[in-house]
Amino acid sequence: MNTAVSPRWLIAGEPRPGAPKLYCFAHGGGSATEYLRWGRDMPGAEFQAVQLPGRGSRFREPGFASMEALVAAFLDEVPLSPAPFAFFGHSLGSLIAYEITRALRDAGRPLPDRLVLSGYPAPHLRHVRVDDPLHHLPDDELIDRVAKIHGGIPQEVLDSPELRELVVGALRDDYRVLETYTWRETEPLPVPITVFGGSADHPRDQVDAWQQHTTADVTVRQFPGGHFYLREEPAPVLRALAAALRDVGPR
Repeated sequence: MNTAVSPRWLIAGEPRPGAPKLYCFAHGGGSATEYLRWGRDMPGAEFQAVQLPGRGSRFREPGFASMEALVAAFLDEVPLSPAPFAFFGHSLGSLIAYEITRALRDAGRPLPDRLVLSGYPAPHLRHVRVDDPLHHLPDDELIDRVAKIHGGIPQEVLDSPELRELVVGALRDDYRVLETYTWRETEPLPVPITVFGGSADHPRDQVDAWQQHTTADVTVRQFPGGHFYLREEPAPVLRALAAALRDVGPR
């Protein structure tokens, strides 16, 4: 493992000695900085936002062609904290957090004390169309299709050719990772899982199916709203996230 972590992977929030670290993985096309704003309202965690290539300070870096390549690079370049830590992911970020946890387990490395997974059904349930992959679409059609399916792309981006050009690369990279992903059957994780979701997003049975992927407890919380429910009413989501981290303590 490369012990000299490249700082480009992580954007650190306010230092909070003694608090567990929370590594946050953004949704498809998303940037790490969105989650750093949460840190002001959650003093019980030290935020570490994961920045993937193709956005923010890594705008000029090429993205990953597969989930396997992304996970391998993360494990090689990001030595995780030896202190208690947890993972949070939203949408594609949930799948990335889950796959990184599986890779840590397979490598015999310390695991997060909890996975908090948002806006994503259990990974063995295929829910993206592989016969009509979005990542092959022309730029404008890709952005418009994603905005129609999930929302989450600000109107100022949709209205600006310059901003659309800035976001489309990361969006295409992330949808390539998602649409070429194949779940591999393996032993469940020994890590408790908290699942968040919008009541108008994925069906409840697809969310409850995360129980198959852990030998520990699963807690499911649904909030009013759609795929980006956490932007619509962030306060109750942050309270639930803080509650989920209360058992993340010294190893």
